[in-house]
Formats: sequence, structure tokens, C-alpha cells
Amino acid sequence: MSAPLIGVTTSRRGGWRSFLMHRLALRRVGARAVRLSPGEPLPDQPFDGLVIGGGDDIGAEIYDGSVLPDVRIDPDRDALELELLEWALPDGLPVLGICRGSQMINVALGGTLHGDIYETYANARRIRTVLPRKTVHIDERSRLYAITGCNPCRVNALHHQSVDRLGGGLRVVARDEAGVVQAIERGGSGFLIGVQWHPELLVFSHPQQRLFKALADAALAHGSAAR
Repeated sequence: MSAPLIGVTTSRRGGWRSFLMHRLALRRVGARAVRLSPGEPLPDQPFDGLVIGGGDDIGAEIYDGSVLPDVRIDPDRDALELELLEWALPDGLPVLGICRGSQMINVALGGTLHGDIYETYANARRIRTVLPRKTVHIDERSRLYAITGCNPCRVNALHHQSVDRLGGGLRVVARDEAGVVQAIERGGSGFLIGVQWHPELLVFSHPQQRLFKALADAALAHGSAAR
């Protein structure tokens, strides 16, 4: 049986670096990756799973938020990812959201975001690093915990937006020590998980790399059933 094909969304500008890290993580677990960027045609071959990757802020107009100054947005990418999720979620395609991607899953399902966590969470640490310097606490009843097996977990932090009101069918399954939402998932048999950190950059963390193995396994099963 051929390796599952996973679509990975990135920004058009500079997104190749992000894609390379995702491709490495997916290759290590036996999956193939194809880059999905705004303005580029979608691949002819159907993909079996989807990673909504990290990147610029999500436009506030999409979730009726307040527009903040001095933030970089990517409206074309917002439109692409919303279109992909509009197709993927009803179809049951396995989806992993990373940082921005976790927020986009929430928005696609009708949720909202905090435009700047530091305006909402007074005790949130101002930390921005690719290194595992943040502690998150995971609900041990969650699928995320069943995959990673760690609680608490040490993760990286590259965001200033976060989930506010939950989208339909989602639940919070991890928070940091300030109470900021760090992971969401949807119950049931499908695979829909969003994490606020970047597991693709935690290459030596076995719990984090197991997220990609779980996605690959779910994609393989979905692809086999579809065929």
C-alpha cells in the first residue's frame, strides 16, 4: 500500500522553510507531503490528510475580531485554508492544525480568537522561542494525551493569537500555566486536533513526533476506506 499523501498549507512567501520541516516529520513516519500555497494549483492526486500550518495572523474580519495595528496577515492564505477545511471537515479527512492552523480550525467551525493574548491574559509570559520553554497541561481523557502520553509537556511558543470562543464540536484539551488555550480537538472517531505549538520543530521530542505518526495512520486508514 502506498504511503499516505498529506497536504501541508504554508505561506507563499518564505513558506518553503516551514514545509521542509513538515516534510521531514512526515517522511520519518512513512508519509508523503505536498505543499499547498495560495495562488498555486492543488495537486492532481487527492491527499489523504491535511496539516494547516503556522504563519501570519488570521484576518480579524473572518471572526468579527478587532483589527490590531502592526500585525502581518495573509488574506489569500486565509481564503485557501477556509476553502480546504470547508471540504475536509465534512468529508472526515484527518486534519492536524499547528499554531495558526489550530486557530483556523476553530474559526472555520464558527469560533473566535483573542487577537492578542497579552491583552486578555495578564499573567501570560512573553515568550517567543522554537525551544521547548513553555509548560502545557493536557487533559488525560483526550485523544491528544493518548497520542503524546505527556502531561505536563514542554513545548515551544511562537504565537500571540489564541482560541477564544470554541467552534462547533470542539473542546479544549490543553492550556498553559496562564490559562491560554493550547490545544483543541473534536471527539468521535475522526482525527481533528489543533495544537498551539510547533511539533515539527521539536524534532527530538518523541511525544511531539507521535502527533505526525497518528496523523499518518489516520490518513492511511481514510485513504484506504475512500478507495
